[in-house]
Amino acid sequence: MAHNPEGNRKQVHYVGDSRVRADRPKRYAPDYSEFPGKNEAFIPDFLLKEWMVAAVFLVGFMTLVMSELPPLGEKADPTNTSFLPVPDWYFLFLYQLLKYKWASGPYVVLGTVVLPLIMAAALLLAPWLDSGKERRPHKRPVATGLMILSVIAVAALTWSAEAEHEQQAESAPIRMPKATKVMAVDEQGYQLFKESACIKCHGDQLQGVNGPHLIGVGNKPGMTTDKIIEIIDHGRGGMPAGMFQGSDQEKRALAEWLMKQKQK
Repeated sequence: MAHNPEGNRKQVHYVGDSRVRADRPKRYAPDYSEFPGKNEAFIPDFLLKEWMVAAVFLVGFMTLVMSELPPLGEKADPTNTSFLPVPDWYFLFLYQLLKYKWASGPYVVLGTVVLPLIMAAALLLAPWLDSGKERRPHKRPVATGLMILSVIAVAALTWSAEAEHEQQAESAPIRMPKATKVMAVDEQGYQLFKESACIKCHGDQLQGVNGPHLIGVGNKPGMTTDKIIEIIDHGRGGMPAGMFQGSDQEKRALAEWLMKQKQK
C-alpha cells in the first residue's frame, strides 16, 4: 500500500513478465560447497597433489639415471665403415616399417608420410570420431581394440628392429683396429689363449683372423668377466658353444685376462 499527501489510499500492483523463466539455469560456476566430497579447489588442493606426484616421479627417475650407466657405444670414428647407424628407440618401429616392400622403394611415401600422417590424425580426431559418453574400456570395443592393436604393432616392430640390428652387428665385416700390444702376456690366461682353439680365429695378437678381433675387448660397454664366460659357454654369432675345453677355473682365468685387454 502507498500513502499520498491527499490521504487517499491506492493499491500498488506488481506485474510479472512471462518471458523471464523462473527456473532458468545459473550463469555462474557452482560453488564447491554444492558438491561435498566430489570436487576440490584447483589451487591449492589439486595442484599440490600434482606437484607431489611429479616430485616422486622425478626422484625415482633421477635415482634410476644415477644408478644405471647409459649403454654408450663405441667412440665416433669416421674411418669405421662397419658402423650400422639406427635411430633412437622411439623411432625404431618406423625404421622397421621402411624395411617392408609395401612401405619402401617406390612406395616410400606411403611409409614415410601417409601412414604416420594417418596415425597422427587419428589421435587428434579421436574425440570427434568416438563421441560416446561411455568411458569404460569394455564398453568401447572399437576404440579399445584399435588402441591394443596399435600398442602391439609398435612393440613388435620395435623388437624386430632391435633383433635385426644385433644380427647385423654380429655379421658385420671385421674392422681392423689400430695396432696395440697384447697385455699381461705373463699370466695364465695368455697361455690358455695360445694353447686353445681361440688363437686360430682371433689371432696371436687378438687382431682377428677368421673371427672378430678382441683388441680392446675390456673397453666394450657392458662387457664383464661373467659375460665373456657366458659367450664362451653358449657361443655368439659365428662362434659355436663349447670351443674352450678347459676347466671352470681355467675358463675364468682366460676371461679375466681378456678383460685386461684394453685399448688406450
